[in-house]
Amino acid sequence: MQNKTTLLIKNASGIFTGALGKQPRSTATDLRIADGVITEMGRALQPAPGERVLDASDCVIYPGWVNTHHHLFQSLLKGVPAGIDLTLGPWLQAVPFAYRRVFNEERLRLAARIGIIELMLSGCTTIADHHYLYHPNMPYDASAALFEEADALGVRFMLLRGGATVTRNLEQNDRNYVEPETLDGMLASVEQTRARFHQDGRRPRRRLALAPTTANVSVRRDELKLLARAARDMGLPMHTHMSETVATIEQCREVFGMLPIEYLAENEWLGPDVSLAHMVHLSASEIRLVGDSRTGVAHCPQSNARLADGMADAPALARAGAQVALGVDGAASNEAADMLSEVHFCWLAHRARAGAATLPRPDGAGETGADRTTVEQVVHWASAAGARMLGFDGVGTLAVGQAADLAVYDLDAPRYFGLHDIALGPVVSGGRPRLKWLLADGRVIVEDDAIPGVDMAELRERARMEVMRMAGEMRA
Repeated sequence: MQNKTTLLIKNASGIFTGALGKQPRSTATDLRIADGVITEMGRALQPAPGERVLDASDCVIYPGWVNTHHHLFQSLLKGVPAGIDLTLGPWLQAVPFAYRRVFNEERLRLAARIGIIELMLSGCTTIADHHYLYHPNMPYDASAALFEEADALGVRFMLLRGGATVTRNLEQNDRNYVEPETLDGMLASVEQTRARFHQDGRRPRRRLALAPTTANVSVRRDELKLLARAARDMGLPMHTHMSETVATIEQCREVFGMLPIEYLAENEWLGPDVSLAHMVHLSASEIRLVGDSRTGVAHCPQSNARLADGMADAPALARAGAQVALGVDGAASNEAADMLSEVHFCWLAHRARAGAATLPRPDGAGETGADRTTVEQVVHWASAAGARMLGFDGVGTLAVGQAADLAVYDLDAPRYFGLHDIALGPVVSGGRPRLKWLLADGRVIVEDDAIPGVDMAELRERARMEVMRMAGEMRA
């Protein structure tokens, strides 16, 4: 991996900053970087002696994407035939819950490597992984394995440390059952991981959150508040799945006598240090609770569409005050788990949602909704907003003093020809533009669409062989 040398990127055709308001784009064409930080932005900057110059002519620069919710182990579970046409509940039984028994440390590391590389090649520099394959007396440290794989590839990484203290009904059969953790065992493991990996302060590279898999079903009612207080005592943020399907509403009403977000509020699980994945099915009162508390939302539109969950009203949540950011979710429910396809779909999906809700004249507003999600808004959600939500201070925005996490895209494919505003290409045109350079913390970690030291042919063959072996083990 390249050291943090001084770099000058010159002649960019456009720069998105990740900010909102008056400066979603920069008028600069050049950026100077030293010690992992953007030190200067302007036009016609002159190289300093010994400074490496990267020529970004005909390229556009975006902040490195921040993926706020993923399941890296699922990178070996794409397109499983048994689950390809199922909704969330049966899909969980058929794919992640079924296959987790065949995962070991080697497969977890391989899956993580594949997922991180896929994300990097889309321009992603910060990854939050919600890993929940934990059980008592595990023969390896899954948390350490994930941090190590991310560090080896040079990206910022946050472990959303999942797990459960109860066994869900979906997991009760003999093939899917995994012994749950105890509350004390889970907290002891989180404390050990925090001491070893978690970083606070400016521009951290590694962070940790306490993240029981699904708050209303993965831990007991009397444990949820204890977890919130333990996380805050340790100075850790919190994360969980919530309100992905209508089943969450039904279960919370039946068991707790309230709506899901009301249940979280009762148990101290709302606030700016909490992020909730999915949030598809919310009442107006729940949206107000989330917004008033400044709770984060990891919006995963492609996975929610794939599983027929519906679509979270991310624009309404943002207007209410929630911290909205983007996540791609696991590759087992999003077979193209990269941030470029996520931002493209997000930009389109909310416009379709708005148009579908439009009433005909004269009762309605006629043709509306084409600005429901702007390019600037989506870029903000996928960069600066995500970094802020996860606690990566000084990351996510291209500005002097901010971390030099950025992607330089060369729009040299025909799908980008004819663009009147070339800077819009990566979001509005879809596809995957050639990644000329990807920088994280000022280091070049992708160059000319390749990752130094990664043999893609070997990785592909290893993935192919492991998929065959896993399928065979599942049949045994």
